[in-house]
Amino acid sequence: MTRKDFRRLALSFPEATESEHMNHPDFRVRGKIFATLGYPDERWGMVKLMPDQQADFASAEPEVFVPVKGAWGRRGATNVLLRSAKSASLNKVLGLAWRNAAPKKVAENFEE
Repeated sequence: MTRKDFRRLALSFPEATESEHMNHPDFRVRGKIFATLGYPDERWGMVKLMPDQQADFASAEPEVFVPVKGAWGRRGATNVLLRSAKSASLNKVLGLAWRNAAPKKVAENFEE
């Protein structure tokens, strides 16, 4: 997986836009961030999951999904090691992050 692939997948969700936050590209739905690139460095992406979702992905693919350090990570922020990520699992995790951030009406109208 590359940064370009991550960006393409993140922007494939309804109403997803790219912006910037703290000098990192981020991906939003109606102004709410659901993913970023380049944190903690260029090898990584980040998705905002619920803690239980994070635990599932981190235990299934620990070489790909790692909780972000500190309180942010305890709340579900999850780093994605891009070079180890596969398209199917990244698309699934981005979809969950998008749903977590999207307004209920927008998420209800989206079919995977």
